Amino acid sequence: MLLSIPSLESLPLRQRATIAAIAWDRLAAPEARRLREFGFDEGVAVEVLHRATLGRGPIACRIGRMTVALRRRVAATVTVTLG
Repeated sequence: MLLSIPSLESLPLRQRATIAAIAWDRLAAPEARRLREFGFDEGVAVEVLHRATLGRGPIACRIGRMTVALRRRVAATVTVTLG
């Protein structure tokens, strides 16, 4: 059974998930291009490694063998599923 999480922003730490969808239309062109260059796409495995302690700070994510820092606003556009 697949469990849908509202966004990558709310994914628990160290929980592996799969990208279900990305709201490309909510991203500026340079942000969307950057995500694609880092390999963010539907069906790709992702994991949140760290959140900045200050409420609005960036999120560190693992995608493949790479660690990427994302603004929370960008992470909120990435819908993920567990399972």
